[in-house]
Amino acid sequence: MVDRILFWTRKGLVEMRAGDHGFDYAQTHFLGEPVSAAAVGPDGTWWCALALGHFGSKLHRSTDLGANWQEVAVPVFPEKPDDPDDKNPWALEQIWCLEPDPQIPGRLWAGTIPGGLFRSDDGGDSWSLNQALWNVPARKNWFGGGFDNPGLHSIAIHPEDSDSLTVAISSGGVWKSEDAGNHWRQVGKGLRAEYMPEDMQFDLVNQDVHRLMAAPSNPDWVWVQHHNGVFVSSDGAETFRECTPDPSAFGFAVAVHPKRPETAWFVPGVKDQYRFPVDQALLVTRSEDGGKTFQAQRQGLPQGGSFDLVYRHGLAVDRTGNTLAFGTTTGNAWCSRDGGTSWQLLSHTLPPVYGVSLINA
Repeated sequence: MVDRILFWTRKGLVEMRAGDHGFDYAQTHFLGEPVSAAAVGPDGTWWCALALGHFGSKLHRSTDLGANWQEVAVPVFPEKPDDPDDKNPWALEQIWCLEPDPQIPGRLWAGTIPGGLFRSDDGGDSWSLNQALWNVPARKNWFGGGFDNPGLHSIAIHPEDSDSLTVAISSGGVWKSEDAGNHWRQVGKGLRAEYMPEDMQFDLVNQDVHRLMAAPSNPDWVWVQHHNGVFVSSDGAETFRECTPDPSAFGFAVAVHPKRPETAWFVPGVKDQYRFPVDQALLVTRSEDGGKTFQAQRQGLPQGGSFDLVYRHGLAVDRTGNTLAFGTTTGNAWCSRDGGTSWQLLSHTLPPVYGVSLINA
């Protein structure tokens, strides 16, 4: 049962708590400050990353459900060497995702803009850049997708093998390591970038993956919301099959059922520069057969005049697969208690929402 929902917003980490009739606003942590990422560890530790513009990025940790916060270290890039071929900065712009290891206490991974992968083995007190990924020659060809510089936004850790990692970069495709990040190889055959010239559309590096999620019950099943559409893999991200959901394959977020790997949810929109729901009617698409078919779920969602867009981390499902929540760029938030079939409005007064975390009691 979900006890709390955390919304990562432009004006703080908004906490809602379960009540008699749904979820009620409880408090805002870091009021007024932009939250770029948050995470909840298997031991209940919370992390909250702030993107404070001129004041840089900050990272805070709480071990008592947000009652008290402690500032901890942020990832730091080494000094950039003189290399005219490397156009990307070697300086932290923001922490874009945080992923606690489910097996190793204290181990926390961070993905950043620019596209760095960092690891902490002490809960965020110190960080080390994954040099093996940072030094792959292809990194110099990564490019920004949504931001000026490339960003690493998805880290999938095998639930039973902490050495097995899959990450996604916008724009730099999908990368995989089987030895805790000591070596990396690019995967993702079948991903297609329609916006590239025809002879470069299947190039692995040019793929603008918006979000990647591996199924907790079978990590060989990997779902991707790509700039170009929805893709699914059943061989651990080695190869992907393109899906054709209706009314749109464009979007940013994806959530995967914790027990049924063939089930996933998406929040589609009109692509590229428009970025609002198709016909301004908000819906969630759900596939229960591995992407062969999709059902549009509209009950409880506005079917006219909607400008709601859900960012990469803005849709989440709990450990039962029954409760989902999402927040939008226009400050609206909804929750479902029946696997996404129907939705209840939680708030229409939030700041723009960047991400959602569900906390089970």
